[in-house]
Amino acid sequence: MKSVIQRVVDASVSVDGVVKGSIAQGLLVYLGVAHEDTEAFADWLAEKVANLRIFHDSDGKMNLSIKDLQGQGTLPGGGLGVLAISQFTLLSDARKGRRPSLHGAAEPGRARELYERFVEKVREQGLVCECGEFQAHMKVAYINDGPVTILLDTDHLK
Repeated sequence: MKSVIQRVVDASVSVDGVVKGSIAQGLLVYLGVAHEDTEAFADWLAEKVANLRIFHDSDGKMNLSIKDLQGQGTLPGGGLGVLAISQFTLLSDARKGRRPSLHGAAEPGRARELYERFVEKVREQGLVCECGEFQAHMKVAYINDGPVTILLDTDHLK
């Protein structure tokens, strides 16, 4: 699995002009699933996302995770969470030619299973996890906070 994780404020995803998911603060996660990915990879990535310490503490250091913020009730009335977007193009290979090869991406049925498992495991961490629409043409709007962008993959687990 490959992921791009961004610390954001005011992120949303829409399909055909209809908002499918939104958060006011938290993490935007683009997730790509590869052929050889497993349930264990989805579990590891969900735990990592939930506990990644990329939010500022009272001393201004990136020392808090989204789970820590959830426990503090950072935003009155909610709005804190994860926005998970499936993105098979993260598995593309553009080293040769001019059109990226997408042969590294898992077939849609398997990719959907592991994407949904990732979402479920994030929610099991006690977090709100909003979603896009699998295999849809989506419009994602967000404000990257920092900017903070982290690349995570599960290659070391293979």
